Amino acid sequence: MKKFQYHIDAAECRTEERLLNINVSGWCAIDGRDKFDILVFQDSELLEEQNVTRVERQDICSLLKQDGKFGFSFQGVFNLDSINDRIQILCVGAQTFELFSMTKKELLDKAEKLEISYAVDFMDFDKGKCTLRGWAVTPDHAKLRFKVLDESGDSCRIKFKETARSDVSKLFFGSVDYSYCGFDIRLDDWTDNKLILRISSDTHQVEQEISRKQIIKESKKRKQKYLSVTEICKKTKGADIASDAKIFFTKGPAALGAQWRERYASEGGKYEQWLRNRTPGRSELRQQAMAEFPCMPKISILVPAYHTPISFLKQMVDSVRKQTYQNWELCVADGGVDDDTVEREMLKFKKKDPRIRYKKLEDNLGISGNTNEALAMAAGDFVALLDHDDILEPSVLYEVAKALNEDESIDVVYTDEDKVSTDLKRYFEPNFKPDYNPDFLCSNNYICHFFVARKEIAEEIAGFDSKFDGSQDHDFIFRCIEKARKVYHIPKILYHWRMHMNSMAENPESKMYCYEAGRAAVEAHLERIGIQADVVFCPNVLGRYQVRYRVQGKPMVSVLIPNKDHIEDLSKCIDSILEKTIYDNYEIIIIENNSTEQDTFAYYEEISRNEKINIVYWKKGFNYSALNNYGAAFAKGEFLLLLNNDTEVIDGNWMEQMLGSCQRNGIGAVGAKLCFPDGTIQHCGVIIGEGGVAAHIFSGEPGDFIGEFARAQLQQNLSAVTAACMMIKRSVYEEVGGFNEELAVAFNDVDFCLRIRQRGYWIAYEPQAELYHYESKSRGYDKDDVNRIRFQREVDSMQRVWGKVLSQGDPYFNVNLTLKNGQCKLKTSHN
Repeated sequence: MKKFQYHIDAAECRTEERLLNINVSGWCAIDGRDKFDILVFQDSELLEEQNVTRVERQDICSLLKQDGKFGFSFQGVFNLDSINDRIQILCVGAQTFELFSMTKKELLDKAEKLEISYAVDFMDFDKGKCTLRGWAVTPDHAKLRFKVLDESGDSCRIKFKETARSDVSKLFFGSVDYSYCGFDIRLDDWTDNKLILRISSDTHQVEQEISRKQIIKESKKRKQKYLSVTEICKKTKGADIASDAKIFFTKGPAALGAQWRERYASEGGKYEQWLRNRTPGRSELRQQAMAEFPCMPKISILVPAYHTPISFLKQMVDSVRKQTYQNWELCVADGGVDDDTVEREMLKFKKKDPRIRYKKLEDNLGISGNTNEALAMAAGDFVALLDHDDILEPSVLYEVAKALNEDESIDVVYTDEDKVSTDLKRYFEPNFKPDYNPDFLCSNNYICHFFVARKEIAEEIAGFDSKFDGSQDHDFIFRCIEKARKVYHIPKILYHWRMHMNSMAENPESKMYCYEAGRAAVEAHLERIGIQADVVFCPNVLGRYQVRYRVQGKPMVSVLIPNKDHIEDLSKCIDSILEKTIYDNYEIIIIENNSTEQDTFAYYEEISRNEKINIVYWKKGFNYSALNNYGAAFAKGEFLLLLNNDTEVIDGNWMEQMLGSCQRNGIGAVGAKLCFPDGTIQHCGVIIGEGGVAAHIFSGEPGDFIGEFARAQLQQNLSAVTAACMMIKRSVYEEVGGFNEELAVAFNDVDFCLRIRQRGYWIAYEPQAELYHYESKSRGYDKDDVNRIRFQREVDSMQRVWGKVLSQGDPYFNVNLTLKNGQCKLKTSHN
């Protein structure tokens, strides 16, 4: 049987009168090669005009490590009356495989008329200015025109901006190729009671009437700090009432009010309340200002200015001058050569405060060149990056200086951040970051703001590189960290990224060139540290990347599968490995453990004829740790891949993706993304310290769920991954002594990962390796007394061995977050 691999990227149908247009595109391979023909059939008859185009697909060539025209596209027009049964597309080589097949009824059901689909999903009204945002598409990607009409039907003057909506493009067209289907419309000085939004193509037109009342209502709802009375009634539970009574009678009405404000805040209001509760008050700020550290490093804050609005400039400078830590300097390099407004204002600040340094540049050198001019002005021990329109918390430099005094080996520091509205009245979208996470940094610039580095490192790497303008900070951060002895994270919101129309904070699609620069920065970093990989855009999220690590050589992978009966599960698992896996240098070791059914041994006899499969026998009682340790003794591979018998491979490159990642220096183990049979997430990584010991993140969410900070979709380092699918270097497995056999069932994989981390290796999560896991979603914990006692014994063992680590929280999560039903949530006293 030849190995057949394929994927249909898009299948679109549309009708125009009695004609049916069909467009199908994708790729396929037989035994990893392109020796085949793509043939189209109507009612089992070969079409005279095939209209099939074969194309090279660099992504597939890279995947298969083979040049060839693996891609194809078909475009055909059919008379509906001539179709009796179906349209088929076949891949015909040494064998024939079906790529696409739909009956006439299925085609008509799928067919779309050339109408406009659209939605207005954001409305805002503030100080006479009206904003509408949304998206609009047609099946044939027609150019659309947008108008806003007033009550009299006359056209209004609008500010229009086309924006990227990759989510919509993926939903409608199966790819991000048509992302620029979003719109942002603004009306200044709007006074009417209603407006009409008109969207038109050459052939169709849609209109939506929107009242002033509706816009104001939506605007207020989004900005409200607390839930409505109706929402409060729905949210309040019996346990809440009992808790309220206890708080009232033991701590008084003020404490009850605080509990209500926290519990009944809207999502936005909840964060703002949280932020207020954790922002230092005047007394604490005075204490910080009086503090003296043994070492008082000077911190030079670098600001490249360019046509900065004066109000933004003043607020930025004021936020620096309000710092409780005093040993700083502000270095502003002004690239606005044709405008002197910034210069006049900065000269005023220089007279007030000698710590402010300013240089008017003769030429605008671009963002990197201008920042390098600011760096050349710096006389400090450390340099910090600040955008010309953003705001610092008064305590940020104090917290940085405090950290530097606690550990003199720290060369790089970064903090958490959020976004702030133009008028500085609303704070939202907090970015609670993990501690230093190199794989996550290759997936996206999660560090971003506030970033501080030792000045001698910044000078050693020659500052900023204009080749990466648009993502110059990402490149600069990489190069600083490559030289740093230690990177330290302060898990506090100390930087506010201002949101306005020209800022990427509000409209990340506005600077698509930045993402290409970011991709190039990741590639350059990997090349410098000697890792061979391809960096591509993450298909679901703007500004995020996937790194495809190239496998070095052809090392053997030993797949270890413990099993007792359940042949239906095991055969599905084995078949999926043998039929789908592209990487071919592997063996499968089935660790048989006291099966009783005759069909099991008959199946063993059948599959043992395959030279890749070896069956070994463990005759003692079930102990997951002991089973894997026993199986590992028979393994021939340099890499061990632990796999549950109730898993099924989804994509053929799963093993190659895990192996390429696991081969890297410093990586100890790699985990995969696991989904339940209904497509929802079972495993995207393990967070330690949650639920007493550990918990899965995003469990139960849809398979394409992005998650907070896009973590469900991105490669990253974690404290632990599940052993239901885990690859380990054999050398690391032996170095840590394998699995702890005292943990027979629960937490053995968590303990194993923590011991790997203790030895200084990283644990990596690889979402591109995706499998189904047929474990029951509702299984829960065993209620049998013996199992419950065993489980509690294993919990106690974990607490005894790892209690200090668990109590400190997970460094790859964030102390300000908690897991609630698998979701990342803001940690409050209420949860």
